[in-house]
Amino acid sequence: MTQKELLYVEDAVGHEQNLDTITKETIKLLQDKNLKIFMGNQLQIHQNIKEKLMNLLKEELG
Repeated sequence: MTQKELLYVEDAVGHEQNLDTITKETIKLLQDKNLKIFMGNQLQIHQNIKEKLMNLLKEELG
C-alpha cells in the first residue's frame, strides 16, 4: 500500500471515530425506541467498519 493510500485509510478511521462519537451522543438524546434501535444498528455497522480499517492498518504497518 502506498503512503497516499495509508493516509486515506487513516483519514477514514478518523471519520469513523467521529461517527461513533456523534452517534453515541445522538442515541443518548433520542426518546423514540425505534430510532434508538436504528441508531444502535448504525453504530454497530460503523464500529465494524472502523475495526476493519484498523486491522488493515495493522497488517500494513506490522
